[in-house]
Amino acid sequence: MSIPAPSFLQRLFGRRDPKEGLMPLYHAVVAEGRQPHWYAKGAVPDTLDGRFDMIVAILAQVLIRLEQQGAKQESVWLTELFVDDMDGQLRQEGIGDVVVGKHIGRMVSALGGRLAAYRAALEGDGDLGEALRRNLYRGAEPSTDALAHVEGTLRERWIRLGCLSRDALLTGDLG
Repeated sequence: MSIPAPSFLQRLFGRRDPKEGLMPLYHAVVAEGRQPHWYAKGAVPDTLDGRFDMIVAILAQVLIRLEQQGAKQESVWLTELFVDDMDGQLRQEGIGDVVVGKHIGRMVSALGGRLAAYRAALEGDGDLGEALRRNLYRGAEPSTDALAHVEGTLRERWIRLGCLSRDALLTGDLG
């Protein structure tokens, strides 16, 4: 992760970026998305795209819960941390300034689409398995056991997130 350090002026004048307080939560989301069980038992492709998709699945759950708890501004800041991190990752991979913006635009669009699909599935209007096939597995048909592992684990996390206080969630306690 390459979240930019506070600028010289921010340090000089003592202004803190409000997103800094959400770093533990963002780090917890990324750490959860990198857990080996998603890729071993869940057969999520262990690629850059697969890891992006898994992190987005976890991030979507957290963003939805934050919004449900009235933490809309924190949800925006968490999304901005994600965008900052993805920007840094792309640059680290050697993507130049000219096309980074296009890549970020596609990533933000992907986040928005997945957020809508996962929201519908988790709040009762949609099919989580279908949302995972389309967004996490990108249309490939996972084994029944792999899909059951990912879907079951995400549903368990969703329930645990619903039991957390807003303050606990904001500190990075994912349950």
